[in-house]
Amino acid sequence: MVMSWIWSGILAVSLLCAGILGRGRELGAAVLQGAQSGVTLAVSMAGSICLWSGVGNLMDHAGLTELLSRLLRPVLRRLFPSSRTDSLLRQHLSANICANILGLGNAATPMGILAAKRLADPARPGLATDELCRLIVLNTASIQLIPGNVAAVRASLGSASPFDILPAVWVTSICSAGLGVTAAWLLGKVWRHD
Repeated sequence: MVMSWIWSGILAVSLLCAGILGRGRELGAAVLQGAQSGVTLAVSMAGSICLWSGVGNLMDHAGLTELLSRLLRPVLRRLFPSSRTDSLLRQHLSANICANILGLGNAATPMGILAAKRLADPARPGLATDELCRLIVLNTASIQLIPGNVAAVRASLGSASPFDILPAVWVTSICSAGLGVTAAWLLGKVWRHD
C-alpha cells in the first residue's frame, strides 16, 4: 500500500514539473521509451530464468538435489536445527540455497516459501521464529557463484563479457551472507520474546 502511494507521488511530481516547465512532450516520449525498455529487459531475462529453472528441474530429476541436500546437511543442521528431523524441510532449504547460489532468486522463491511454511510456528501465527529469520536473511543476502540474472541484464544491455563481475559478486555475497546470518543468530540469542 505504501509503495502505491510513493509511486503515485512520483508520478504526480513528474506530471506537475513537466506541466510547469512545458516539457509534456519529452515526458510522454520518456514514458514510452521506458515502457519499451522494460518489456525488452523482461523478455531477455525470461530466457535466462527459463534456462536455469530447467537446469534446476533436471538436477532434481537426476537426484542431484538430494545429493546437494546431503552435502549441505552439516551446514543446514547448524543454521536450521529443525532440518535434522524434517527431511522435506532439508530438501526445500537445499533447493532454495542451490538456486540462490546459481543467482536465480526468482527460481529460489517457491522453494523458499515452502521452507518458510515448514519453519513457521503454527502455535504463534504472525511471529517469525529464529530459524525463519535466518532463512529470510540468507535469501536476501544469498551467496552467488553464478549471478545468472545479473549476467542476463548485462548481456541485454550490450556487455561484451557479462560474467566479468564474478570476483566482486563472490566477495560481496559471501561477506553479506556471512554477516547477515551471524547478526540474525546473535540477535536471536539476545532478543527473546516470550
